[in-house]
Amino acid sequence: MKILVINGVNLHMLGKRKEEHYGAFDLKQLEDCVTKYAKEKGVETECFQSNYEGAVVEKITKNDADGIILNAGAHTHYSYAIADAVECCGKPVVEVHLSDVENREDFRKFSVLTRVCVARFFGKKEKSYYEAVDFLIKNK
Repeated sequence: MKILVINGVNLHMLGKRKEEHYGAFDLKQLEDCVTKYAKEKGVETECFQSNYEGAVVEKITKNDADGIILNAGAHTHYSYAIADAVECCGKPVVEVHLSDVENREDFRKFSVLTRVCVARFFGKKEKSYYEAVDFLIKNK
């Protein structure tokens, strides 16, 4: 099994942003932790990050993964292009957030992705990604 981990807009700023929301890891450390966690379960990962909506859309629709973990960052709240890509990609996509989006600013509570994703995990920093890995393995 192969899982594609997509981190979207501003996730390259991890380690420099509010630690109380996003944790202490920088993006490379986060990707390394998720990759190690998945590998221990016999799963291969590919990690990708872009601040550009079109690049995220292309990665969702053009890959050889069996499932996708998607943290779209702020695009979560308004990118119907990413939502459309998720809906038509033909693969299970799990929405993930490091922070507790339900208990932050009002605009963070709304996601255009939730309706097209198979599951949503948030608020547990890197453990949200681990839950997504486990979900995809269990539901392959």
